[in-house]
Amino acid sequence: MGYKKIETYDEEVTNSLSKKYAEIIGELGEDVTRQGLEKTPERVAKAMQFLTHGYQVDVEALLSQAIFEENYDQMVIVKDIEVYSMCEHHMIPFFGKAQVAYIPNGKIVGLSKIPRLVDALARRLQVQERLTNQIRDSLQKVLNPAGVAVVIEAQHLCMQMRGVEKQHSFTTTSAFSGEFLNSDKTREEFIDLIK
Repeated sequence: MGYKKIETYDEEVTNSLSKKYAEIIGELGEDVTRQGLEKTPERVAKAMQFLTHGYQVDVEALLSQAIFEENYDQMVIVKDIEVYSMCEHHMIPFFGKAQVAYIPNGKIVGLSKIPRLVDALARRLQVQERLTNQIRDSLQKVLNPAGVAVVIEAQHLCMQMRGVEKQHSFTTTSAFSGEFLNSDKTREEFIDLIK
């Protein structure tokens, strides 16, 4: 019987992208008909659809399907959420971890929805600064909590593989709202808890 992986891609988009990637590979000086590259244009076309599938996700609907009324008003933190995204400037990956917290205001969200939100927003052409703000703003809009905190630490291959070529650099971004923005004590507690 063997193994069969089931993936779904838009056939029209895959065909269109495949032709374009074949042209790009040829323009780079490669022979797209050689054995190792024969299926590369199609593989890249499918990979790019996967790496940018966040455009197909309605993040408000994603969060809204798992909101529950709950009388809990202390910090909720989901730590070390893996982030994989594509830099919109060079279309080269950046990756790292996100720390996301919120203080409920009568409503909580299913815990798995927070990593799903991060993934949906990361799987687009992005800059880390915007991604950080989008995560904060999405949670704030849908849950209306007392506050949201987001910290992302990531490595950018556009800085490591090209350009400045600094292999051990990390970029840290943060975004706060509500109590995390207005209360030093709350913000410091969050920072202590994610260390």
